[in-house]
Amino acid sequence: MTPNTDLNIPLFERAKAIIPGGVNSPVRAFKAVGGTPRFVQRAQGAYFWDANGQRFIDYIGSWGPMILGHGHPAVLEAVQKAALEGFSFGAPTEREIELAEEIIDLVPSIEMLRLVSSGTEAGMSAIRLARGATGRSKILKFEGCYHGHADALLVKAGSGLATFGHATSAGVPPEVVQHTLVLEFNNVAQLEEAFALHGKELACVMMEPIAGNMNLVRASVPFMRRCRELCTEYGALLVLDEVMTGFRVALGSAQSLYAQAIPGFRPDITVLGKVIGGGMPLAAFGGPRALMEHMAPLGPVYQAGTLSGNPVATACGLATLREIRKPGFFEALGTRTRSLIEGLAAAAAAEGVPFSCDSEGGMFGFFLLPELPQNYAQVLQTDGARFNQLFHGLLDRGVYIAPALYEAGFVSAAHTAQDIAETIEIARDTFKLLSK
Repeated sequence: MTPNTDLNIPLFERAKAIIPGGVNSPVRAFKAVGGTPRFVQRAQGAYFWDANGQRFIDYIGSWGPMILGHGHPAVLEAVQKAALEGFSFGAPTEREIELAEEIIDLVPSIEMLRLVSSGTEAGMSAIRLARGATGRSKILKFEGCYHGHADALLVKAGSGLATFGHATSAGVPPEVVQHTLVLEFNNVAQLEEAFALHGKELACVMMEPIAGNMNLVRASVPFMRRCRELCTEYGALLVLDEVMTGFRVALGSAQSLYAQAIPGFRPDITVLGKVIGGGMPLAAFGGPRALMEHMAPLGPVYQAGTLSGNPVATACGLATLREIRKPGFFEALGTRTRSLIEGLAAAAAAEGVPFSCDSEGGMFGFFLLPELPQNYAQVLQTDGARFNQLFHGLLDRGVYIAPALYEAGFVSAAHTAQDIAETIEIARDTFKLLSK
């Protein structure tokens, strides 16, 4: 299609006139990769179609929630039935209980939970709970891990362990982030030093067990073990942000994978989102009963939300969880995802393009680097210009990956072997251009 007939362009121009940057979430604007965003008209299964009617194989899946693919029949049926019964009540429903019971049954570390409407809200509330339960103010996070856009979490690393993070957004006063310490991911020595300096003042350590916002970077087992040990030793709470990994990398979420390697491993608070809403605005945070009873109306930690536990969203999430817990689901999903990244790796190697990759369940990441990075500084060494070429080479031929090299990708149960093979073939042709 020639540029002057691309219907995405006038849509983007209309959007930019009335929406900041033309988008309602920054990464959608394609600023990192250049070009015009694709305006989605509809989606089904593993695909979506843009304003031009072009079909794309979708490896974003709404940034993770669409683990079954778009428009799964069982989910559609549940949502349609719920919508007919009412969109929102501002009062309890039985389905809230059913969804909470389903989550608790699958995640042993959670005995009670609170439903909210977004991952940002869940992360913010988890920190408030940690501070309220411990009576401490300071929190520790890791560079490259994203926990939503709450003020206290929009920080980058300070100049040393004795200093705290600096705000990374205008509108966040320095005093708001003065209690947030930011460390390097997977750095055990730095973690130990930070606890020696600040451990008795820390309310919590918050981390993604498998980071998905510096592409895909796993917390090493020794690093995760030491986080758990130090939190226990100093009385801080370990908060696992599983908004992205929850029910996406394994039926028991990422924490179940670490529990296999670390006997008795459990976080104190778990933050969930994305898959538990099945594509609807829904998230949660939970943990042991004694901890969660600090929440109002039982305790002094306040949190509320008009749309929390929305009846249509809970129907969507509940139907999704019931599908993914069917026998063999994650084994098949993991095999399909591995076939994608192994094929991409082989295609890159054939053309001499540096490439490393990793996956777990239906989540994957790749880097134009010879070895997998272990922290954000190493991720930054990847070739941004070459990634942009790869992105557009795939996009032009109908493969949609994240429009930024710092974002993980997602495979759904709807992706077929043919979709994977088509993607690898298109990538092979694109790698040939990158190698010139």
